[in-house]
Amino acid sequence: MASCNGPRVVVVGSFNVDHVWQCDALPRPGETRIGQYRTGPGGKGFNQATACARSGAATVFVCALGEDEGANLARSLAAADGIDLRTEPSEEPTGTAGIYVDREGRNSIVIGAGANGALTPDFVARQGEAIVGSRIVLAQLESPVDSVLEAMRLARSAGVRTVLNPAPANAESSRELLAVADILTPNESEFAALLARHSGERIDAAEVAAADEARLHRLCRVLLPRGTVVITLGAAGAFVSHREDKCRGDELPYYRVPAYEVAVVDTTGAGDAFNGALATSLALGGERVFADHVRFASHYAALSTEHEGAAEAMPRLPSSRPA
Repeated sequence: MASCNGPRVVVVGSFNVDHVWQCDALPRPGETRIGQYRTGPGGKGFNQATACARSGAATVFVCALGEDEGANLARSLAAADGIDLRTEPSEEPTGTAGIYVDREGRNSIVIGAGANGALTPDFVARQGEAIVGSRIVLAQLESPVDSVLEAMRLARSAGVRTVLNPAPANAESSRELLAVADILTPNESEFAALLARHSGERIDAAEVAAADEARLHRLCRVLLPRGTVVITLGAAGAFVSHREDKCRGDELPYYRVPAYEVAVVDTTGAGDAFNGALATSLALGGERVFADHVRFASHYAALSTEHEGAAEAMPRLPSSRPA
């Protein structure tokens, strides 16, 4: 089992330099709009690692970086938040993302993998001591699937719980990867894409939030029969589905958790905030029921939308979080 002396969370994933344009509405195909530009740190992996660290978990972040100013930015920001950064060098440029945000905080994002695509299973395996000594391993799919799979396998072999955020929706994935996830955290689009890819079941992403709970639970069991699925639904909150004989302290095998109401400025990193805070709560939350961990993550994600940016928007909480 995991050591009490190592990091509480290990995040394996991506670092991007975000290029962000804010405008009144998202551009349509062929349309040019006037907006405001800014740049800053992002990447689902780094966003989630930042959320873990700022919500109170000792955090290791495993990624690949180029030899450029983007890499220097990653190193300085990780140091500022006390993140133990483990980087594989790459001849590719550090990853980038182009982000458009409208007046209501909605966004569209395109990523360029760059160095993120060069993270190797061998480098991940060399971080084995940190992985098997942690309490939670959290990963996404902006890095090569084989490298993510290596991290998850190492964790599972040591009894460390694994959380897989299967994002972005069009990322490569495999049944083998899903099988080593204790907890799967798709949003509506990712959930629909995974079902279409890995089962004979289909649901329109736009229908997920309003779908009948019994139907959603059945679809979750098809997708991840042995684990827990948490579908993040934006303003509609989250839906939780457990295996019936493994409800992680909850009374019910499936239920909804409402979203917290806040003054939304930018939703860019909200899903990453949720995942990072969920990992922290699971790692530090003792015997709390699973619903409490989801509520904590939902509140943290809501707070992140009150500020612009991705990693920069992650709220800083007292180091004793969560109780």
